[in-house]
Amino acid sequence: MGLRCGMGLLELEAKIAMVDRRLYGQAVHYITEESVTDEREARPISLRQLTFFGRTLTENRLLSSANYVRTELPTRLAHRLRDMQTLPYVVVTNPHMSHVYELYYKAFETLRRVREIKTVDDNDRYCKIITETLQEHLTVIPKLAMGVIECQGLMRPEETDRFMNILLRSRISRRVIAEQHLALTETFHSPWHFPDAKQPQDPNADFVGDVFLRCNAKEVVEECSQRARTLAREAFGSACKLPQVELQGHLKATFPYILSHLQYIVGELLRNSIEAVVEKWGNVAKHPAPVEVLICEAPQHVIIRISDQGGGIPKDILPNLWSFGKGPRSHIHLENFVRVPKMAATMQELKPSPTSTSGIAADVNDWRRPVDGSLSSLTYRPPDLRL
Repeated sequence: MGLRCGMGLLELEAKIAMVDRRLYGQAVHYITEESVTDEREARPISLRQLTFFGRTLTENRLLSSANYVRTELPTRLAHRLRDMQTLPYVVVTNPHMSHVYELYYKAFETLRRVREIKTVDDNDRYCKIITETLQEHLTVIPKLAMGVIECQGLMRPEETDRFMNILLRSRISRRVIAEQHLALTETFHSPWHFPDAKQPQDPNADFVGDVFLRCNAKEVVEECSQRARTLAREAFGSACKLPQVELQGHLKATFPYILSHLQYIVGELLRNSIEAVVEKWGNVAKHPAPVEVLICEAPQHVIIRISDQGGGIPKDILPNLWSFGKGPRSHIHLENFVRVPKMAATMQELKPSPTSTSGIAADVNDWRRPVDGSLSSLTYRPPDLRL
């Protein structure tokens, strides 16, 4: 009887594995035999190339941008599906990792079936598909993080880190490509856009899609420091003494960049610095040591250095600082990610409650609005939450 029960369990496990592997095999079949193949390399794109379609935005350029996105997104998703298929089976069947796989597979299946975009109406329908996909994928970062932490010991740490780095970098590139096209489409439909005009009529001419051509480093740091200080007050209380943020260097430096990405990077670094100083000195010092920001402009680069006197990185964290799958505080990260079901990775989503200031629910069919604003209305993170 015991042998029969054991054989029954083995047969059941074999059937489950067969069903799961059939799903993965189906993905492999589509990836290798359809128009989008894993042999097709993703075409790298630079910030300069991102602005090409929008410099003089005409209908032909908008459609060219749409068809670039139409072919590029499925190709990049195919590569990431292939990466996930090479993971140990026990890792991919983790509920969080499986959730990400299914999201990627669904997006791949949806996007690969889109036919050539020949009209503006075709493009508008495609933009709705992109917007829905972007919103569905807001769960990817928390799910990936929880999955990797739960799968500690099932893969070598260096393999885990390599997989996560590739997946997250690819995710950023896909979202940039998609959101840039959504922004160009919004510009094309805007009342101030005249394709045949010799001079641009757009009052936001400094923007080409999501790319801000004249990012001012000083203004970005000042804006982010103000927001970081506000968030610190919400986390530590209004009576807490916060360090000032002092700027030095080339304060007139400007450069092209995606503003929301720069704000997120600088904002998170400033939050870390301000919180470290507060936690180290508390209310002992009447005037906490300032956080110093040095801006250096070179012919090809702009460097922003942020320095604080918060005591540095704890020694127990330092060896695993850049690791996703190991470290003495990974269980705390896991508990915290449970509190963040969706994450857009923007400064705007850092707020004390999920209630939007406008109180208006987002409509997935309304894609003609700033993408960061729409994503931020769907996500939030408490300002005191450490991830």
